[in-house]
Amino acid sequence: MNKKLLLLMSACLISTSSAFAIDVSKAPKMKMTTEIPAGLLTPNDMDTKIGKLHLEDGVPTVETAQKVYDYLDFQHGVTSFLSGIQIASMEAFRRGLLTFGPPNKTVVLFENLMDSKALWLTPNTTSVYMLMWLQLDDEPYVLETPADVLGIIDDHWFKYVADFGRLGDDKNKGGKFLIVPPGYKGKIPEGYIVKHTNTYGNWVIWRGFQKDGSPKPAIDLTKKVFKAYPLSQKDNPPALNFVNASGVFNNTIHNMDITIFDEINEVVQTEPAQGQDPEILGYFASIGMEKGKEFKPDARMKNILTEAAKVGSATVRTLISRPRDEAFLLFPENSKVWTNPFVGGSYKFEIDGVSLIDARAAFHFYATGITPAMAKDFRGKGSKYAVAYLDKDMNPLDGSKTYKVNIPANVPMKDFWSFTLYNNQTRSMLQTDQRFPGIDSNQEGLVVNKDGSVDVYFGPKPPKGHENNWIQTIPHRGWNMLFRVYGPLEPWFAKTWFPGDPELVKS
Repeated sequence: MNKKLLLLMSACLISTSSAFAIDVSKAPKMKMTTEIPAGLLTPNDMDTKIGKLHLEDGVPTVETAQKVYDYLDFQHGVTSFLSGIQIASMEAFRRGLLTFGPPNKTVVLFENLMDSKALWLTPNTTSVYMLMWLQLDDEPYVLETPADVLGIIDDHWFKYVADFGRLGDDKNKGGKFLIVPPGYKGKIPEGYIVKHTNTYGNWVIWRGFQKDGSPKPAIDLTKKVFKAYPLSQKDNPPALNFVNASGVFNNTIHNMDITIFDEINEVVQTEPAQGQDPEILGYFASIGMEKGKEFKPDARMKNILTEAAKVGSATVRTLISRPRDEAFLLFPENSKVWTNPFVGGSYKFEIDGVSLIDARAAFHFYATGITPAMAKDFRGKGSKYAVAYLDKDMNPLDGSKTYKVNIPANVPMKDFWSFTLYNNQTRSMLQTDQRFPGIDSNQEGLVVNKDGSVDVYFGPKPPKGHENNWIQTIPHRGWNMLFRVYGPLEPWFAKTWFPGDPELVKS
């Protein structure tokens, strides 16, 4: 009901409310009257978290109805924030990538690795990132992909489409993938690895690997092999524009205020509803984000959605940094600090038909990339992650202070381990005087203790004698970190090996 109409009705009823009040105590007992179980009844007067509510034998007053609708819209706004954060994230990626050039024709490469000028969600400092935005229309697109990469295609809803490279159907040999748009009825030719997507917009990202400390071989292979073209142009594929993004400011992170709903709405308007949960779309529609309709909240709704975004923002930050669910803890018997950014072991964030709504929201707030490989425990392949926002005393990590983490000997890995530091606000790399805010076990000059363990230090200045084992932080700013193990081995999965908690170093 329109707010003005509700207020008008309220004003009209104030002077006569007593005349219309229903006094149930005066109701006579009728021939068919029975006892009514107390649990079926709603009291006429209730004190609640949203204020005093008054009903007339089950029917709310105008004032109470307004309170309920304000609360309902706020609740739906918070739910839309938490259930739509992944959609906003993908839309932010689309917008960020298109600043480098048009879709389908532009391949963004970090030829000299990604550094902290890039506002990305929790990237690492060792992989060779490469990606493009694929925008389909009415025909399939061919992607010719390189070997020896970890490649993912996710759709605009941030749902999985395909892997390529080491974990793909090309079996790490490189291949020709045919990406088929929604509703395509044409003939599918042979000779391709066929993947259907539920959206026209698609995120294509792959990580190459350094060779002898150099990203150049991976970059050169992509420039030589990677192609993207409409199926109708297979005999004469158009040239691609390869853009080096290393050292260049670029933002691919979604908003956290009321404008996050504009990012979500962009996807609602441009993509088919198929592939998205109807209930999530229902929450979107309840606050005005409905396909084919203008999203234009009035002043009342803007105020409600502004507050909903504030609560949603605080909620996802709470879920990732101070989780209450023990499933978030990587080593629950030995640490309350190190948490798992990917909870539940399902790339769909579902277990036994139940959606992991908190885990989904926390992951997409903090990280990117959806693939079934996330849910598989590969011994000696891939990577595993541990997040820390707090020190061993459960206090937030403070850039003005110095901390130490001990990495015990015999790290269960086939390849290497690494630390990367991130800004709490953006979840992107911490922007300090160090170009790469990280350290890894391959780093030249890394000091190893006599027992084979390694102490890594974090602070605004390096402790004397530990310069080679130090990552810089920013005074008066919070930060968090990811510890990564590449090629994890059995002791990691068995939880018999684990890193030490961050300890405050006394000055």
